[in-house]
Amino acid sequence: MKQQESFMRPVPVGTKGTYEFVVQGKQLASTMEPSLPPVLATAMMSLGMEIAAMDALKNYLEPGEMTVGAIVNVTHTAATPEGWKVRAEAEVTKCEGRRIEFDVRAYDEKELIGIGMHVRAAVDRAKFDERFAAKIKSRP
Repeated sequence: MKQQESFMRPVPVGTKGTYEFVVQGKQLASTMEPSLPPVLATAMMSLGMEIAAMDALKNYLEPGEMTVGAIVNVTHTAATPEGWKVRAEAEVTKCEGRRIEFDVRAYDEKELIGIGMHVRAAVDRAKFDERFAAKIKSRP
């Protein structure tokens, strides 16, 4: 009988993480596509939310583990200019085995700028690296 792999310790519902950053030029939508305005790109807001979720999990990972993003579903509701501070927050809503679900939000200096949900999965880093290296070698 194969022994089930153990992953990170269970994360209590309500566990929170945060990530703060100042919007830089390289994070603007206009830098990625010139026809867009010079505001924080949705992808960069979403990344901040993912990093906040990772922050929430840092004390629950076992040695050799990491988490990977599986689902990001966010709504970007307000524009943020370059130079403004952004605070992303993530709160665990469910933890089942390797899968952890979060409510995520982001705020700039004035208001709520985004809201949504995010899912991360705990994985063994060595196995991940092994599979990734095999994928690179298999490139046609």
